[in-house]
Amino acid sequence: MATYQDEGVVLRTTKLGEADRIITLLTRYHGKVRAVAKGVRRTKSRFGARLEPFMRAKLLLAEGRSLDVVSQAALLSTYADSICADYDLYTNGGVILETADKLVTTEHESAQSQYLLLISALKALSTAAHDPRMLSASYLMRALAIAGWQPRFDACTVCGRTPHQTELTYFSIPGGGLLCQADHTPESIRISPVVVTQFCALTTGNWKQLGSSQLDPLTDRLVEKWGEYYLERPIRSLRLLDSSL
Repeated sequence: MATYQDEGVVLRTTKLGEADRIITLLTRYHGKVRAVAKGVRRTKSRFGARLEPFMRAKLLLAEGRSLDVVSQAALLSTYADSICADYDLYTNGGVILETADKLVTTEHESAQSQYLLLISALKALSTAAHDPRMLSASYLMRALAIAGWQPRFDACTVCGRTPHQTELTYFSIPGGGLLCQADHTPESIRISPVVVTQFCALTTGNWKQLGSSQLDPLTDRLVEKWGEYYLERPIRSLRLLDSSL
């Protein structure tokens, strides 16, 4: 059985049999990987807590027919320690992990940009570098932008006129960005300059522009709707986050 080394973040785990787990990982060089961690649920497991969600580990894996097998795991970053100890960090961390899991669908296909963004977001969340809600929202928008779904803010998506030529006061999720008064579509919504600024800053990770202010409720809703539309499925962790407010 061929083996390979990589580093990865645990996105989720699923029970298998009496003592095993299926570990879903986003790795640096092999993309998404699903692997069996044998005996991990036993008290004396050699893996301990190294293969829990939010953990980043250096891994030795053996290739399998349908699932790989974790042979070794050494901790690189214990993001889970601080994230799981705080409810706000944990719920927003759930949004980040679920987004990564749903966005990267093909297994064993390199997604290095997504991996680097993921560990950057988890590090920022675990150290409370920014507001947790903003961190998860920004991660969602930036991950989708890397995948090719970035909103257009520089011009009307229909006529192409820029903010210097006309006011861009509407936003269309199916249309992919801002619209002017003359060309706005029936499903588009009117948005304020504050919402445009916040939405653009979240997408580019401009924390200086976001500042210390709270997200406008409409910005929050647009992030959720943008994510669900382009992922083509609901983000359950966002629904949990909404219910906790």
